[in-house]
Amino acid sequence: MQRRILVTFLAAVALLVAPTAASAAPSDRGQQQATGWYLSLGDSLAAGYQLGVDHPTEGYAGPTLAALQQTAPRTKLVNLACSGETTTSMIEGGKCTYEEGSQLDQAVEFLHAHRLTTRLVTLDIGGNDIAKCGFSGLQDSCIDPALATLRQNLPTIMERLHAAAPQAHIVVLNYYDPFLVYALQGPSGLPLAQKSLVVLGTFDGLIAANAAAQGADVADVAGAFSTTSWTPLVPVPGIGSVPLNLARILMWTWMAPPRLDFHANDTGYAVMAGAVIAEL
Repeated sequence: MQRRILVTFLAAVALLVAPTAASAAPSDRGQQQATGWYLSLGDSLAAGYQLGVDHPTEGYAGPTLAALQQTAPRTKLVNLACSGETTTSMIEGGKCTYEEGSQLDQAVEFLHAHRLTTRLVTLDIGGNDIAKCGFSGLQDSCIDPALATLRQNLPTIMERLHAAAPQAHIVVLNYYDPFLVYALQGPSGLPLAQKSLVVLGTFDGLIAANAAAQGADVADVAGAFSTTSWTPLVPVPGIGSVPLNLARILMWTWMAPPRLDFHANDTGYAVMAGAVIAEL
């Protein structure tokens, strides 16, 4: 029920800012009548993963589809996202089963087949490349190779998607920082929380640079989560008053101890959807 309410709310917001059919040019009205596609790609966040289960028609993809359907009601969602996907497995395969071998190959095949009717492609990828470092203490020996892999793989993914459907609107999501929870350890954990922000800044910078190189937009999830805002202090039930950025993680994901699950909850997915919808 909560997810349906959030979808309806975000769709209503999108309707307020969308052009009306009466004001659209004839060619626009024709596009609104045609069946079009929204292709969702990426990792478990794109798959709407929550508490052990994927929800590929919910997560942030569901509200995004609802927003698209306000002006293009026949738009359909195809969600190829794979929980656990890394940039390497997205290119080479191995995490989930696809007829074409990998998620990227499957996406390219789909885009070739629907080159003129794909309205939107969303992508979040790379979080699993770097998350292992967060869970193991943010050691440079883990972070440096992970960033090197991202620098190698992100251009390949973005270039192939753009080449397959150069007219499609591609929106790439950046990431929030679940490892701000290190700050809950007190003075000893604060340097790690601050380091996690530095690492995320580099990672999100790579996403932005590769998106720009292919003419794609970036949905600023990090900004929507107030990722760099250490003030004001916000009360969090069962925890106490914590900085705003940490409060967002504790309240909008499942990262609060003892669960330590970096996936978004219903509210977090709604916020992510809002960041995508802002780029439509």
